[in-house]
Amino acid sequence: MLIRIAGIEPESYVDGEGIRFTIFLQGCLRNCPGCQNPGTHNPDGGRAVDTAEIVSAFKRDFLLTGITLSGGEPLMQPEAALELAKAAKNSGLNVWCYTGYDYEKIPGNCAELLKNIDVLVDGAYIENLRDLDLQFRGSRNQRIIDLNKTRETGEIVLWRES
Repeated sequence: MLIRIAGIEPESYVDGEGIRFTIFLQGCLRNCPGCQNPGTHNPDGGRAVDTAEIVSAFKRDFLLTGITLSGGEPLMQPEAALELAKAAKNSGLNVWCYTGYDYEKIPGNCAELLKNIDVLVDGAYIENLRDLDLQFRGSRNQRIIDLNKTRETGEIVLWRES
């Protein structure tokens, strides 16, 4: 399956806990002022890559803790993102995902993808809420949600509280 990406960081230490294979998906309609990845906004930008090529690349690195779906907005390409998430889970890796959506407002067509994400960083980047002391997020409104615990309890459980 083809996925449109802006780029890949094969061993990131800032896009979630541990050593992560981060895929920056192309396309975001939010255009948040101060966004750190404005080159990912144009849905027609970046390049098309076969998801099998990406899976092959992260399966070769035995140092990885997991993969991170970032962007852009990963939820704009839910089917391709799901394919990557399932392959990661099948390889024993955890999956983090960054989205500009608030968890409660994620579109229904992303339900299957959410089932394959372990940690979700949600919420639009808000420049006047920027805080350089935050771990794994850019603005104070964003949450780091432990989706496994959230599914278990039926209520939102933040990652560091789980």
